[in-house]
Amino acid sequence: MQRLLTSPNVTGWLLASPLAFVLAAFLVLPILMILVVSFWTATEFSIVPAFSFENYEFLFGSPVTYRVFLNTFKYAAITWAVTLVLGFTVAYFLAFHVRSRTWQTTLFLLCTIPFWTSNIIRMISWIPFLGRNGIANSTLISWGVIDEPLEWLLFSDFSVILAFVHLYTLFMVVPIFNTMMRIDRNLIEAATDAGATGFQTLWNVILPLTKPGIMIGSIFVITLVMGDFITVRFMSGSQAANVGRLISNDIALLQYPSASATAVVLLVTVLLTISALLRLVDIRKEL
Repeated sequence: MQRLLTSPNVTGWLLASPLAFVLAAFLVLPILMILVVSFWTATEFSIVPAFSFENYEFLFGSPVTYRVFLNTFKYAAITWAVTLVLGFTVAYFLAFHVRSRTWQTTLFLLCTIPFWTSNIIRMISWIPFLGRNGIANSTLISWGVIDEPLEWLLFSDFSVILAFVHLYTLFMVVPIFNTMMRIDRNLIEAATDAGATGFQTLWNVILPLTKPGIMIGSIFVITLVMGDFITVRFMSGSQAANVGRLISNDIALLQYPSASATAVVLLVTVLLTISALLRLVDIRKEL
């Protein structure tokens, strides 16, 4: 028994068991409960725990489902592209143009200042800025750029994506900056000595070595955007919808089986997306 308890395999399992228990209780079990409830049916007054494919048949048989999922992918793709450009630019500036570690830390902390407040507060702060009589329209009219207020600035796809970019850009900056800081500067010096231009060094040296950070940031941004519903609700003025809002509406109507079915489909979709991303880059180099 003493040999068994002191063996590396048993010691490893014993060390991992507390975390495994926590994950099983607070992650695996709730997901299994959602999966089970998704096969139940519901009436106006009660939930019937009877096995049925009714929720999935309605979900995949409704054209609204496909439009909502397409809208969700659109928000995720555009937000990912914009945050990638912004995140890569900010991380590149901090890693290669700011020489002092003190200034790097200071400027990086400045990027985190918006996270000192609530996501909802940061999101709602755009409403008086983008409104018909808001700061943006008033400024453009006073400068003579436009003659009348721009209606598409608020309660539109533009305002939704703008809020997403504002909320989630830092999730792209952090992993990319962390990866860039690990790049051996001798490689960049060698590329320069070999006659490579700045763009060639960026494309052939820095970008390939930054792929793990880009992939981690992409996973963060895509999953957060696809699961977000409150941003779409407020910034679109309830004129647009994504899968998160679909689930939220079902819960508000006490249609928990239907909400569970939609949540299961969303979870599978996100997992498939992450699996596809992980096949492109081995992020274990980053961990």
